[in-house]
Amino acid sequence: MKRTLPKATTVVLAMLCLMYFITYVDRVNISTAAGQFKSELGLTNTQLGLIFSAFAYPYVIFQFIGGWVSDRFGARRTLIACAAVWAVATALTGLAGGFVSLIAARLLLGLGEGATFPASTSAMAAWVTKDKRGMAQGITHSCARLGNAIAPMLVLALMTAFDWRFSFYLLGALSAGWLVLWLLTYTERPADHPRITREELDILPPPKTTHPADARGTWMRLYRRMAPVSAVYFCYNWILWLMLDWMPLYFMHSFHLNIKKAVVFTSGVFIAGVVGDLAGGLISDRLLRKTGNVKLARSYFVASCMALTGLSLVPVVLLHDPVYSLVFLGAAMFFNEMNIGPMWSIPMDIAYDRAGTASGIMSGNGFIAAIVSPVVAGYVVDHIGNWNVTFMLSIGIMICGILLSFAMKPDVAFAESTPADRPRGIAEPSAF
Repeated sequence: MKRTLPKATTVVLAMLCLMYFITYVDRVNISTAAGQFKSELGLTNTQLGLIFSAFAYPYVIFQFIGGWVSDRFGARRTLIACAAVWAVATALTGLAGGFVSLIAARLLLGLGEGATFPASTSAMAAWVTKDKRGMAQGITHSCARLGNAIAPMLVLALMTAFDWRFSFYLLGALSAGWLVLWLLTYTERPADHPRITREELDILPPPKTTHPADARGTWMRLYRRMAPVSAVYFCYNWILWLMLDWMPLYFMHSFHLNIKKAVVFTSGVFIAGVVGDLAGGLISDRLLRKTGNVKLARSYFVASCMALTGLSLVPVVLLHDPVYSLVFLGAAMFFNEMNIGPMWSIPMDIAYDRAGTASGIMSGNGFIAAIVSPVVAGYVVDHIGNWNVTFMLSIGIMICGILLSFAMKPDVAFAESTPADRPRGIAEPSAF
């Protein structure tokens, strides 16, 4: 009977996949519901942009805090606290009565979800082997994009059967259910898991070193070390959140589609992202195994994906047709999402013992794009009435991402002490 049960490492990865799926359903469901509550509550496009971006303010802050907390106190306790907050926030969104209460609910959701990805990266550092990090990050983020793809259809079905408020109540209950499962299935150290096997332990990384008190200046040095990675992640997030927040309304307003057709088109774009997440992680890991070159598998690969993302947006600007927009926006989503596996592997490559903190720095800085991008798009639509300006700006940001990717240096590991602090003859360790 025991042989038929999944491995402990598989269960942990599956729980993280489920968390990514639920969190992304909870954060993007509002874009589908917006088509109904916008008129009910009398909101403008600019107000919608502010509601969409409100999630990102506390999310950015708690990326930094949550990454450190997960390294200090463990991913288990961190994610239990996070899930409790985001479940309540999702349910409260259904109770909102206007602009202010929607902003408040989205702020609370951002607070709850802020630490989730850094904490899960901290968990993966202990539970996933080095040559499968891209795959693990790719498959978990593909579940997030699957949440993006399913959320519009799920929310639309619930809105049709009940109303937009009920959809948030049900999704809040689903989040609470994940919390209970995580409590029952995850242990901080793989060796403590009741169903871990010796074969699994033999190939997993060594136990992470705890850092109860970092040397003075360590966090700031790590922040500077992660700065180029953060900048590249900002460029990735710019296009991601433009699509997550505005795709349903883009198809409705640009091509006069009804909400059902707009949801189908939006889901098609997001499904392309699901495939891109899987492909990017697998290809990055394969390049690493075949060449042993971390820079090729991470930095150069990211630069290539960003170039293809920018090129995919060019036909969207030139061809005003819903089918062409679906195809090329799907291509842009696919290539942009191929960045996820290598990008989220880089914090583990650079700072294994501080993977939560490093990924929190990357994601926290990069997620500022989620604040700016939706508001810029809403402003452009309200005042210029042309989506081409937004897409042209996005192409420029992709060009910046290409150039910045060459400065990430994932092959150089972070060392707690500076060269001046180390005894003579002891060099900074490499990434391998």
